Amino acid sequence: MSEEGALKIDGLTVAKLARGVRLREDTARGQTVLLAPERALALDEIAVAIVKALDGVRTLDEIATVFAQQFGAPKEEILADMIVFIRDFASRRILELSR
Repeated sequence: MSEEGALKIDGLTVAKLARGVRLREDTARGQTVLLAPERALALDEIAVAIVKALDGVRTLDEIATVFAQQFGAPKEEILADMIVFIRDFASRRILELSR
C-alpha cells in the first residue's frame, strides 16, 4: 500500500488485532507472543501492554492518557512511541485501523 493510500495514524486512530491474530502466553519460553497466520512474534512488556489496550473502541489518544497516568510519563511521548509501534504492526497486517 502506498503512503498516500495509507490511513493516517494519529491520536484519533482506533486499532485492534487483525482477524486471526491472537495474543498468547508461551509458557515454555516464559513470554507473550502474537500468533498470526504462519508467524509468531515475541513481545516485550511494553508491547504486551499496548496490544492489550488496543480494544478497537478507544483512540490512541485515550490509551496514551491512561498510560501517562499509570506510568507517570508525558502523554505526548507515549503517544509518539505508540504511533511508531502501531505503524509497524499495521504494516505487517497484525492490526486493523479505523477512525
